[in-house]
Amino acid sequence: MAKPGAKTRTAYVCNECGADYPKWQGQCSACGAWESLSEIRLDAAPGAARSVAASRRSGWAGKVDAPKITPLKDVARNEEVRVSTGIGEFDRVLGGGLVEGAVVLIGGDPGIGKSTLLTQALASMAGVLPGIYVTGEESLGQVAGRAARLGLPLDGLQALAETCVERILEQASATQPRFIIADSIQTLWTETLTAAPGSVSQVREAAARLVRYAKETGTAVFLVGHVTKEGGIAGPRVLEHMVDAVLYFEGDSGSRFRVLRAFKNRFGAVNELGVFAMGDRGLREVPNPSAIFLSGGSTGQPGSCVMVTREGTRPLLVEVQALVDASPLSNPRRVTVGLEGNRLAMLLAVLHRHGGVLLADQDVFVNVVGGIRVQETAADLPVLLAVLSSLRDAPLPEKTVAFGEVGLSGEIRPVPNGEERLKEAATHGFKRAIVAKANAPKSGSIKGMQVIGVERLAEALEHV
Repeated sequence: MAKPGAKTRTAYVCNECGADYPKWQGQCSACGAWESLSEIRLDAAPGAARSVAASRRSGWAGKVDAPKITPLKDVARNEEVRVSTGIGEFDRVLGGGLVEGAVVLIGGDPGIGKSTLLTQALASMAGVLPGIYVTGEESLGQVAGRAARLGLPLDGLQALAETCVERILEQASATQPRFIIADSIQTLWTETLTAAPGSVSQVREAAARLVRYAKETGTAVFLVGHVTKEGGIAGPRVLEHMVDAVLYFEGDSGSRFRVLRAFKNRFGAVNELGVFAMGDRGLREVPNPSAIFLSGGSTGQPGSCVMVTREGTRPLLVEVQALVDASPLSNPRRVTVGLEGNRLAMLLAVLHRHGGVLLADQDVFVNVVGGIRVQETAADLPVLLAVLSSLRDAPLPEKTVAFGEVGLSGEIRPVPNGEERLKEAATHGFKRAIVAKANAPKSGSIKGMQVIGVERLAEALEHV
């Protein structure tokens, strides 16, 4: 216990990068920002001084509660108990459901549907797990109004309009909820800091206190995070390291479809994908996204190719569109939406070198339909086939899919789970597939589908 009248120790933390200093200075030496340091109070943990003094009296600190090295084979492995949120696509991204004591950070653009999804989850779990919706941006009337617009039953739904972390935890200790929704982490603040809410130091300390409470009590916590103009979650990068799962809501403002993607998950697979459709009653699950992404598509038109990508644990059929047009510029444009731009430039060079197709005087535009962002190399072959189809103004054969990685020497490399992708395409009525030879089924064939295995880019171009 601190002595009466003891002077409180302070430190100064940069609001931009989180660096700390023992005394105030005008410029942060780490990031170069001016006037960005905020004062914080350093409170020693209760019992810390006593434990140090006891260790010194014993002559060796290691004699007091020293940690022991334990072989992993002797560690008891407890089965993770998961609770369904009542939303299947949400459960898929979480890894099968909500784990006790998990801290989940959800980010996304304003208006994308973060609060809507969590309000629906609160209502779905009301009869299974008691929860609290903590709002720092809206009034209780606004939260209740949103729930009513979504057609959710208000019985059993509890909300708290508060931004002080200490008061939130006091209410949580009194009511003992099994999960807490904090909307948003940028509005919360702690009394131990003098910085304004939303600053790096406040976000970091508020999140740390909620994480500590979650681990000590087994209460699951959902944190809603704002995003910057670059698309990352605002605040210190350490925020994403502190939590158990980081989910991002993605979607085109002009489309009703929303994609929830896991970028980090200590309890499940990363890059798992959940697809939703936004309607007047909130977010609706899309259990078969392949059918949605292909519905009303331009397949059968020049510049279109259907590919089978893999997101998390399931394959998805998406359409890749390309437009090739004569460029009036000395430096033709290479524009991609849903793909990496540098990879397109590399693929066009391979197409010229090993396919004999020159596009140096052409603008090339490539788009993945439906707002999906494809990050795997299986899109290489479909992109080149769509580009060639647009250049020749000739559609690909009907009911044709393609996937495969294209190497710099013109070889077509296999991608993981090739047979599973082919079965997914056959389920949706596709009759022909152009894939790497190593991805062609070795035992038997896919019923109702002709699988063409190719080893070189020139072979693939010949078949179309």
